[in-house]
Amino acid sequence: MNNSASTDDFFASVAAKSDSGALRGDYSNADKNFVVDQNWAAYTPAQHALWRRLYERQAKLIPGRACDVFLDSIKALDVSQGIPQFNRTTEALYKATGWQLVAVPGLVPDHTFFEHLANRRFPVTVWLREESEFDYIVEPDVFHDFFGHVPLLFNPVFADHLQEYGKGGLKALKLDGLAFLARLYWYTIEFGLIQSPEGLRIYGAGILSSGGEVDYALRGSQDQQPNRIPFQVERVMRTLYKIDSYQETYFVIRDFQQLFDDTAPDFTALYEQLKAQDALPASTLLPGEQNLPIT
Repeated sequence: MNNSASTDDFFASVAAKSDSGALRGDYSNADKNFVVDQNWAAYTPAQHALWRRLYERQAKLIPGRACDVFLDSIKALDVSQGIPQFNRTTEALYKATGWQLVAVPGLVPDHTFFEHLANRRFPVTVWLREESEFDYIVEPDVFHDFFGHVPLLFNPVFADHLQEYGKGGLKALKLDGLAFLARLYWYTIEFGLIQSPEGLRIYGAGILSSGGEVDYALRGSQDQQPNRIPFQVERVMRTLYKIDSYQETYFVIRDFQQLFDDTAPDFTALYEQLKAQDALPASTLLPGEQNLPIT
């Protein structure tokens, strides 16, 4: 954070949105960048057991559904037996792509989040959900952050994209473009699909760490078939999203190089253009728009 007022605004905005009026997590020992000590020794046997169950569930779901780089990386990380130690992962990650993990109490202010990404630091929440939240959790926990996000940071192109996203976020804060950039993050880093020779695959962390959406994103359900639309930056930034249900639309990249290249241009003019347009509902399929098959 660059000043105490913005920190106060962050907590005030959370209090306005939250039923409890506060964020989960202990922020009392966070430094100015909201970084804390992971304190791995404090995790209980019950928490490690819950991690193992979460991991086991997702490990059964992702073969044939997650993209290859995710499958290769999560296997190499070898974190199936308990909550991982961030410093050990950082050693391997830094050698691979120059990134490191930083422990945070939970959600952090936008400026802080973008600063971390822009400096190749990925914030990972230290607390783990409760047993009652096994199937659904409102705020991201250590399982979502680590299992969902960290494996793709071993891919050099994706890692470079995420750093550029952080730099873009710092610019967006000055240009009143945060809402548009948030949609880009949501529909790519959290809920993105990617083409593969075998058909569509998942790379979005929000899907990969979910018990139900892994299958739904690729197969749909008896009651609903979501849209799966080729990725286009302006289209994504115009599209609203829902946080309390499975997605009604997924956007599909050809590969990570497309994601990097298509989001590389300066968005200043695009933000102004988008401000003059109506946002599109999450379920929108525009005339002539291709709805991609699963295979």
